[in-house]
Amino acid sequence: MAYKDFREFLKKLEKENQLLTISKEVMPDTDLGAAARAINNLGEHTPALLFENINGYNNARIAMNVIGSWSNHALMMGLPKNTPVKEQFFEFARRYANYPVPVQREETAPFHKVEVTENINLFDILPLFRLNEGDGGCYIDKACVISRDQEDPENFGKQNVGIYRLQVKGKDRLGIQPVPQHDIAIHLRQAEERGQNLPVVIALGNEPVITTVASSPILYDQSEYEMAGAIQGEPYKIVKAKDSNLDIPWGAEVVLEGEILAGEREFEGPFGEFTGHYSGGRKMPVIKINRVYHRSNPLFEHLYLGMPWTEIDYMMGINTCVPLYQQLKDAYPEEIVAVNAMYTHGLVAIISTKRRYGGFAKAVGMRALTTPHGLGYCKMVIVVDEDVDPFNLPQVMWALSTKFHAKHDAVIIPDLSVLPLDPGSEPAGITHKMILDATTPTAPETRGHYSQGLKSPAKTEEWEKIFAEMLRK
Repeated sequence: MAYKDFREFLKKLEKENQLLTISKEVMPDTDLGAAARAINNLGEHTPALLFENINGYNNARIAMNVIGSWSNHALMMGLPKNTPVKEQFFEFARRYANYPVPVQREETAPFHKVEVTENINLFDILPLFRLNEGDGGCYIDKACVISRDQEDPENFGKQNVGIYRLQVKGKDRLGIQPVPQHDIAIHLRQAEERGQNLPVVIALGNEPVITTVASSPILYDQSEYEMAGAIQGEPYKIVKAKDSNLDIPWGAEVVLEGEILAGEREFEGPFGEFTGHYSGGRKMPVIKINRVYHRSNPLFEHLYLGMPWTEIDYMMGINTCVPLYQQLKDAYPEEIVAVNAMYTHGLVAIISTKRRYGGFAKAVGMRALTTPHGLGYCKMVIVVDEDVDPFNLPQVMWALSTKFHAKHDAVIIPDLSVLPLDPGSEPAGITHKMILDATTPTAPETRGHYSQGLKSPAKTEEWEKIFAEMLRK
């Protein structure tokens, strides 16, 4: 199911009627963000957008909302576009368990076609615009940023591929926000303790599997490239950078090589974030770009983010659920059934679990808070029984309304860490967190009246499969 590059995936979307091409002239600042916001407002199976006529740019083409629906997410995984979300989750988890799949190294890549090392001007090379009117500048918002652990540089698994917002500050200068909970912040701290710049590579216009994995909260020493191979079912292709020991996605459209300047900080922001709020402005590190490559007539990609749901919620939904699911199953392999952490990048997580004994569900909630992702997110954890589908919100609300008892089942833990972008944190990066136990009380808990639960008719599951198959045709 592997897609060779970004262009091949767009062709697949077009074939499946999941790509809408806009040929009329559009204004960068006023139209592009608005169009991407509008398409997200129209449902969960909307198409990607390809803009071919952008005022002020010659021959620039910009794709948006590329993984911005459950249909496109399914196609990213090589599944039928009408595959239900729950099935996508379990298929993603099945492939995730195949990690690692060794990479395929190449000597050259299509983006080597054009190379710029002198008089670099990003304003000439990239079509730039504001997504939201209150943004502090133009941002690159869907690029894979590659960096390495500076204390263990030969460890391939400790090379990070992540997605971080990048504000264009000058013709060869970017601002970056390395949230403390993310891997690049560790790499930057290591470099600055040595008084050294941190080499980075920024890859734009990537095929969707590496973009999806780059936004996943996998473990620090797990390779995104080897995970991408597991998700796509064959080795992921990479090529070496020229200025560092970093590896680059082979199919990228545009590549920027540079370094984060040790000790330098400049004002960055504000920026409209996935929380549905502007994150304000802070002094952040600076990247100096030293080399640019790109394909002939490159395709550019951006995503819109704001009040959920937008593309980022589809892109980071299931791939946030599955690492939490796997890490919880490592602790409780017989009990954990499924995890839904699709809401605001896992600030809310819903866990379906079997119970060993009274109080067990609360322990599962506590464990979720101490996973790598839970430390910076998981502000509210809802725990439900094994027969409650965490992806079916009416069932979750039923569990809360009938099983949850405010006196016994609300656990509040004060002053835990959360990402600073959470607008409710005070001070930024600190919040109380809460576990809501909506499971059926189990001995030695004896409260309530749950002995006469109503079960679905015996052949319900059989009919579900029949109807699912009929609806796929």
